[in-house]
Amino acid sequence: MIRSMTGYGEAERDSPAGRLRLEVKTVNHRFFNSSIKTPSGFDKYEAQLTAALKRHISRGHVSAYLSIDRGSVETETPFKPDLVRARAYLEALEALRHELNVPGAVQLSMLANEPSLLRLQQADRTEGIEPELLTELAEAAAAAVTELRTAEGQRLAADFVERLRVILEVLVRIEARAPQRLAEQRDRLREQVRELTEQVEVDEDRLAREIAYLAERWDINEELVRFRSHVELFAEALEGDASEPVGKRLGFLVQEMNREANTIASKANDADIAQGAMGLKEEIERIREQVENVE
Repeated sequence: MIRSMTGYGEAERDSPAGRLRLEVKTVNHRFFNSSIKTPSGFDKYEAQLTAALKRHISRGHVSAYLSIDRGSVETETPFKPDLVRARAYLEALEALRHELNVPGAVQLSMLANEPSLLRLQQADRTEGIEPELLTELAEAAAAAVTELRTAEGQRLAADFVERLRVILEVLVRIEARAPQRLAEQRDRLREQVRELTEQVEVDEDRLAREIAYLAERWDINEELVRFRSHVELFAEALEGDASEPVGKRLGFLVQEMNREANTIASKANDADIAQGAMGLKEEIERIREQVENVE
């Protein structure tokens, strides 16, 4: 079983400060990379949220957005009067009125015109929220992401199985064709020698040595054996229990399969084998593109 790196999940929890909601999205990335956005005052929980998400998600770019709906939760006024400064300001105005003999009394409107007498209250918006609640919220959202990534992984696995089936069919055709091309080349050489020597009897020993030399140069048996081994290991990884990420392992096997396909193509010296090698590379490329999305 494999998991995709593309997923989405969300979770909600009630808190004394309001209803918390965490949305998590994941996309391809070689390693675990996170971006956490939180409301003002919640930034102190970002490391905690990241750690909780990482316990469920090992690879991929993770974007998490925390929001809070305060609903009917009562909030205090954000402004507080600076009484010490206000008293001093009032005394200063009274002194001016007295010294300058200004009629009338000091009004509240005069004090209100001085912005420094009211200071913005920086309330703790996280008051009453236990850290464990944030961890629980992240765990629930990550579990939803994992469920979706697993479902997508199953679809990817089905596609991989079909690609591997096609690859094995091509390998069978190449294996069947490989000895035939040697026999055809032997007959072709014998005919060319006859034409050049004007029907003189062909030196079969010399011809056998030449064929043996070509057989060694064109031998692709080792490449085919290794190719089949890579395919088997790839299939085994698909059937794992998903307890560990396999994306990097699959990526390595794809590279090795492509290496063997290139070698087979370079040793082909035959249109059918060359065409088969091209077909292998096309299927490998399709697999490679999908493997980039596997955790």
